[in-house]
Amino acid sequence: MPHLAIDNLNADYGATPILRDVDLSVERGEIVAIIGPSGSGKSTLLRVLTGLLKPRSGRVEIAGEVVNYTSAAALRKVRDRFAIVFQQYNLFQNMTALRNVTIAPTIVKKRNAAEVEREARALLEKVGLSHRIDAYPDEMSGGQQQRVAIARALALKPEILLLDEVTSALDPELVAEVLDTIRTLASEGMTMLIVSHEMAFVREVATKVVFMADGRIVEVGPPAQIFDAPQTERCAEFVRRILRH
Repeated sequence: MPHLAIDNLNADYGATPILRDVDLSVERGEIVAIIGPSGSGKSTLLRVLTGLLKPRSGRVEIAGEVVNYTSAAALRKVRDRFAIVFQQYNLFQNMTALRNVTIAPTIVKKRNAAEVEREARALLEKVGLSHRIDAYPDEMSGGQQQRVAIARALALKPEILLLDEVTSALDPELVAEVLDTIRTLASEGMTMLIVSHEMAFVREVATKVVFMADGRIVEVGPPAQIFDAPQTERCAEFVRRILRH
């Protein structure tokens, strides 16, 4: 049984179709990278999965359980199973790194504060920030802030981590530290869907690459297929263009 199964998913922005008949199967522990031109629906797919945008039609299952996007209670439940990290860090500026990581589990989830703090310290150590626990966002680099955002997402204990262009707002020299954090998570078997334009990283870390264009999944395959022997002309054209730059 797939960890995540998406069947015939459709979504619109107003009257404009943005996802068209999307089918995708993700196994437990897979790292699925989603690539494609701007406006192809990559980020929208992640937002639909978490219920930030309601699908018009289609079916999503997590470990065999159908997600009901029309029910507020069901949406709260599905958001316990997904965690999403956006391009912008969205940290609380008046809180330390540690407090940014602990606030949702303690305030929203009502978990024991001492236990949550122990876990948060371990997560910040995992993302290489044990020395910045008491730092505020304006005292940290963009790469450090993004790693706090990843630790904050992991503190919610998601089954599936969604990463939406998490390096695109960073200066080039800060990208590597965030990618190292994602490599660590991949090595530990976290199921991840990663929207990324870092093609060398995608080739290295992804177990499966999804190429999207015009709101559709055009091609799915291992990195070697997508980058070296694409099966569709649309994918081949995209790869030729990005590899020229």
